[in-house]
Amino acid sequence: MTGRDSGLRLALEAADTDASCALQRAFFAEIAERYPGFDPDLGPSADPSELGPPGGAWVVAYLDGRPVGCGGLKGVDGETGEIRRVFLDSRARGRGIGQQVLRELERHARRLGYRRVRLTTGDRQPEALGLFRSAGYGEVADFNGYPFAHCWLEKAL
Repeated sequence: MTGRDSGLRLALEAADTDASCALQRAFFAEIAERYPGFDPDLGPSADPSELGPPGGAWVVAYLDGRPVGCGGLKGVDGETGEIRRVFLDSRARGRGIGQQVLRELERHARRLGYRRVRLTTGDRQPEALGLFRSAGYGEVADFNGYPFAHCWLEKAL
């Protein structure tokens, strides 16, 4: 999978590869800076086994061979997928890579037969909220009680 950025490649990988784990550590560090007291174990599960076949997917964005972004999809039920841990290295932002990662996760959700996808984000992540809203996600009621989320969003596929 290649993107509009000539040096961009999107790869479907396991969520526990070295590149994937490094990106998730960077994601956690950034979230912890924005939300004091953040603990990744307090939220909904996102185990690597959930973010891969048969009901999920994990996408890593490589820019000029360097991992710069990621995102995962896990199955909730037969009709719903949940997008998790969408992250871009700050140096890769503003290039449309996040949109491409999100579209790729939605493509996998459709392939897996999901009729809708949902996700959460917080009020201290305006970039993420802007990305999700521009991609057609609308606000819904709290579906998981996640203490660090302030926006629960969903999109019909």
